[in-house]
Amino acid sequence: MPAIRTSFLLACAALIAVCVHAQNKPPITLDEFMNATEIHSARISPDGSAVVVATTVPDWQQNRFKEDLWLWTEKSGLKPLTHSGHDSSPAWSPDGRYIAFTSDRPVASGDDAEKDETSRVWIIPIAGGEPFPLYKEKLDVHAFAWSPDSSNIYFSVTEALSKDAEEQHKTEWKDVVRWREQERGDLLLSLAVTSAVEQSTSTPEAHKEDKPADDKPSLPRDAKTITHSNLEIAEIQPNTKNSQIAFETTAISHRLENPANAEIFLVASTGGEAKQLTHNQGLETNLRWSPDGQHLYFAVRAAAGSVEGPYTDVQGRLYEIDPASGNITRLGSDFKGSWEDYTVNADGKLIACGLTGVEQRLYRVDGNSSSELNAFPGNTSGVDAALHGNALIFTHSAIDDPAQIYLASAGQPHNAKPVTAFNTIFKERAQVEWEPFDWKSDDGTPVQGVLIYPPGKKGQKNLPMFTLIHGGPADADGNRFGADWYDWATLAAAKGWLVFRPNYRGSSGYGDKFMLDIAPHLVSVPGRDILAGVDALAKQGIADPDHLAIGGYSYGGYMTNWLITQTTRFNAAVTGAGAVEHAANWGNDDVTWDDAWYLNGTPWEKPELYQGEAALFQMDKVKTPTHLVGGQSDVRVSYFQDVLLERVLERLNIPHSFLAFPGEGHGLEKNPWHGYIKVREELKWLEKYAAPK
Repeated sequence: MPAIRTSFLLACAALIAVCVHAQNKPPITLDEFMNATEIHSARISPDGSAVVVATTVPDWQQNRFKEDLWLWTEKSGLKPLTHSGHDSSPAWSPDGRYIAFTSDRPVASGDDAEKDETSRVWIIPIAGGEPFPLYKEKLDVHAFAWSPDSSNIYFSVTEALSKDAEEQHKTEWKDVVRWREQERGDLLLSLAVTSAVEQSTSTPEAHKEDKPADDKPSLPRDAKTITHSNLEIAEIQPNTKNSQIAFETTAISHRLENPANAEIFLVASTGGEAKQLTHNQGLETNLRWSPDGQHLYFAVRAAAGSVEGPYTDVQGRLYEIDPASGNITRLGSDFKGSWEDYTVNADGKLIACGLTGVEQRLYRVDGNSSSELNAFPGNTSGVDAALHGNALIFTHSAIDDPAQIYLASAGQPHNAKPVTAFNTIFKERAQVEWEPFDWKSDDGTPVQGVLIYPPGKKGQKNLPMFTLIHGGPADADGNRFGADWYDWATLAAAKGWLVFRPNYRGSSGYGDKFMLDIAPHLVSVPGRDILAGVDALAKQGIADPDHLAIGGYSYGGYMTNWLITQTTRFNAAVTGAGAVEHAANWGNDDVTWDDAWYLNGTPWEKPELYQGEAALFQMDKVKTPTHLVGGQSDVRVSYFQDVLLERVLERLNIPHSFLAFPGEGHGLEKNPWHGYIKVREELKWLEKYAAPK
């Protein structure tokens, strides 16, 4: 017994030492947090021996975000591949000799370069050398893909006007926008890589752009037109076994006004009229051919419609289509969560990322069945398999573990090794702790969320609490890393807040019924879920009921705006890009079809729902000091919804502050200072109105 007691005391002493050491680490600062590197995408080489990684990082001096590519090999490790700060969406050539990517870097120098912001396809040789453009004409690329033999690149651009037609349009219409009428479809083009190589290595005089005849459009020299589409071509996938090319379309305006604008087509690589393969109300994405070229796979993401019937916002699903018959088969239907991403292994099996609750893991999908491949906790995404062999890569993170790219065997992802090491500063700072939290809504529905504790505070009671609501609503907060202006929960926790992240009804990962229960009560049902969670935390003594704050962006802003009309228990609110009424927002945003689905119809069909589920008509109940933000070029949630809310708060004499970000859309992707200032001021607002004095 004495020996056991001694061992126990030594273990306790060691644990205390670890805890003291952890508490001695300083908390993450705002500057460190907002300077995080984001992994945007990664692709494995055809033979599995190398990985290209695309990252985004703030460039504070230039008031922009830098996008660069990195190359990992076993021999050299991770090294920068490009340095322009404008490069993204990398794709390996099937022979592994080149990487193509999109970039708006200029092709010329001097004054012409400053005026040229065209997004083109660029190519870089892996053996060494500088990147060169596939073409030099001012044609923005919408999508691109390598031909199976690596000789050509297929790409889509808006159908170009001839010089005569352009001049005639300017003369007749000046700067007037002809809404819808001036929209033009896409051309699917093919261009030999050798042509681009020759132009990149020729003398400056020899590779000047050819002057097209005034009555002909300015297309790249030697480019071959494969087909024309009345819609934008958003994704291209050549068949590796025959001369077919599959492509997915989307609306030219990028407004979801009709799911029929998003369909899969098939065309011969030799050119001709494309055949439409799908006719449904799902928004297909991530096209991939089976290795034998007999089947085409695709996904429909969460809240992106339905292949099986009328438009319905269910969880993410996977499908297989037979191009010959057009028959579509659902895959992995036994999985009760949401399929978020997938790849096709060299053996023809699908490896997919599946979200259930607060975890997202890897699964092998075989017909209707799925089986889990990795059991380690956290979030696995961005999976990509090598064209040959069994190597694959994926991105993995956890709340306290920054996202990294891992390389593994398809059958043994638990033995994966990291190939990146970004954001090491987070491991050098005091670590937040977290746990899932379960409660029941007022109607008995089980709901789950996440609690993130300040460093060293897990298990303590009566903590000031900040309820941070995710957007979507088809999303879920869980065991994944976040460090930006949108996902700043761990920074708030580092500042002393218990952060409550509720996965209310409408969230993905909890079954189709849980997602569908949000309609047609777009905010009232999720609102009751959230308030029930806040009540449960206060009742259990975890949250201090006298120091509560609430906030969110996008749909999280919708919910924040609604909840401050339903209760006065929150001492402070921070909201952004959230609608306060639904009729004008239906007419302004780019997902109008989705809005109408959530509310069971258009404003004139369901006026009682549009008004009953709108915060605007209950604003007389608001007492909560509210800070709001919005991008002035936002087309997802109109900036004028923010202006409307500010006017209401001003009229009601509610303490408020309003930050408007010039030129920013919904994602605040233009200037990193906008996101920095957003979070800085939101933290100040919480401290001023809700923190213990």
